[in-house]
Amino acid sequence: MTYVDGFIVPVPKKNLGTYKKMARLASKVWMEHGALSYAECVADDVKPGKWTSFPQSVKLKKDEVVIFSWITYKSRKSRDTILGKVMQDKRLAKYMNAKAMPFDGKRMIYGGFKTMIEKRS
Repeated sequence: MTYVDGFIVPVPKKNLGTYKKMARLASKVWMEHGALSYAECVADDVKPGKWTSFPQSVKLKKDEVVIFSWITYKSRKSRDTILGKVMQDKRLAKYMNAKAMPFDGKRMIYGGFKTMIEKRS
């Protein structure tokens, strides 16, 4: 079974181009350091819920869109090693500054998950 890092991020619509540029670079960096897969998805059918939802989870504003992302690894140990290398990679340094991020990092939700069930075609 693989290990997965998952992210939910509110991105201002005006910053989607910058976010996409950052995500393309990040995908390259993560894959070069050993990730099995990298995905960035923009909300298409996510409505506010009665009690909770993707938009509510990040306190989505009217001019923002939800991005749902994940990265897969061979194991948690592999993730920890790869993440250490990614955080040291100078290509991503300019995005590590809160002022340079094309989204509000304080409202980002993220975490690591052990895969419970996994099927692929």
